[in-house]
Amino acid sequence: MALGASKLELDLTTARTWDEIVARVAAAARKTPRGAWIEGFGWHQEKWEHPPSPAVEGNPVHASLSAVSPNNPVVLSHASGHAVFVNAAMLRLAGITNATPNPSGGEIPHDASGAPTGLLRESAQHLIDAARTRVESTRSRAEREAHAHRLVELAGQDALSKGITSFHDAGTPFATIDLYRRLASEGKLPVRLYVMVRYESMARMDSLLDRYRMDGYSRGFLTVRTIKRQIDGALGSNGAWLLEPYADLPRSTGLALEQPSSLQQVAALALKHGFQLATHAIGDRANREVLDVYERATAGVADRASLRWRIEHAQHIAPPDIPRFAKLGVIASMQGIHTISDAPWIPTKLGVERAERESYLFRSLWDAGVVVTNGTDTPVEDVNPIPSFYGMVSRVAKDGRVFVPSQRLTRAEALRAYTLNNAFASFSERSLGSLTPGKYADVVVLSKDIMTIPEQEIPTARADYTIVAGEVRYRRESTP
Repeated sequence: MALGASKLELDLTTARTWDEIVARVAAAARKTPRGAWIEGFGWHQEKWEHPPSPAVEGNPVHASLSAVSPNNPVVLSHASGHAVFVNAAMLRLAGITNATPNPSGGEIPHDASGAPTGLLRESAQHLIDAARTRVESTRSRAEREAHAHRLVELAGQDALSKGITSFHDAGTPFATIDLYRRLASEGKLPVRLYVMVRYESMARMDSLLDRYRMDGYSRGFLTVRTIKRQIDGALGSNGAWLLEPYADLPRSTGLALEQPSSLQQVAALALKHGFQLATHAIGDRANREVLDVYERATAGVADRASLRWRIEHAQHIAPPDIPRFAKLGVIASMQGIHTISDAPWIPTKLGVERAERESYLFRSLWDAGVVVTNGTDTPVEDVNPIPSFYGMVSRVAKDGRVFVPSQRLTRAEALRAYTLNNAFASFSERSLGSLTPGKYADVVVLSKDIMTIPEQEIPTARADYTIVAGEVRYRRESTP
């Protein structure tokens, strides 16, 4: 749903300065009715040509944004999805003032006068949820359902055009799963979905997980058997939980969005109901804490690997923790695209030595016997798998430098990470992941052979055909 929603918002991924973002919002405000929200996504302060001015810890303050949008609440999501930037109208609507305390697992930065800058980090983003709920309540049920269907349609179109036949939805409430089930039963899901339960209380999960468990429902189009959690934030917003302070923010080691004791309870719940557990962990402290929880929770399980528990992202790992992934049978669900988009600024956050020692350890994990998968982290990044494949084999960052070449995978390994290993991570290796008699007829035809063309040409490959369940669901224009 987040991928679909991103198609209806201002795309700020190409913005090169804060002033450019303000100009785009100003243009949108001129066309937007008074009181209507303006939403955008994809900004990243580390990717701008120069820092904003004025700034607080490298991030802008809302004055210029508020000046061009006085009558419209504005919400601009950070590229990581772990922070939002809002204007004065949104601060008022959400009731955020100088005296509003930081919520647990979140932060509201202030300027020198004590006023909120407009940035809301991690769980502080949820301070605008009540306002969003009020807006949603003004829509009829039919309008809400039509909007949800539209989001699925937009996401499906984008995924199919990039050669995606199966999609891991890393966090969905039961209400959205109800929609997916209806669409699957009607044959209207554009791609196969592997759905993780999120945004639900422990009590609701305990009472409803068994009812919502689905394995290959409706010809394999819908599977629900995973719980998704999130123990820390993102590195770009200084929310990833680190063992040592940030190089560019020495006062902080990041944020713990969920305490290990709480995650321990979720792990017990997953074992009770036979659900896989997948936990977002980016920082080295976060990865260590999740491994600790998994180890304690599964101490009485004879075959830990059979659980196929996952760590989502596993971006920055202290070397002593690498063999623990293999020992515990934990899958490293990674995204090669981050070595392209994030590598230029990672040393700013971690320092050069720590960045090179701990970041995106594809080769070290692979050689340790860990099941490594590849994805895109959409809508944080484009859903296109080709750049993420390229990132794993080349590690050539956007600035042209090769980021720790010793951590590259071969093309054969990177292909397996994206296909068979992802099928394994979703308990579907018997029906997906390879072109094998008896498996589903899900096929992607690319414009170029990414296994043989010169490495620098890999990003130019495109999906010519995307076939799901034997049906051509996408054909690129000009393709015969």
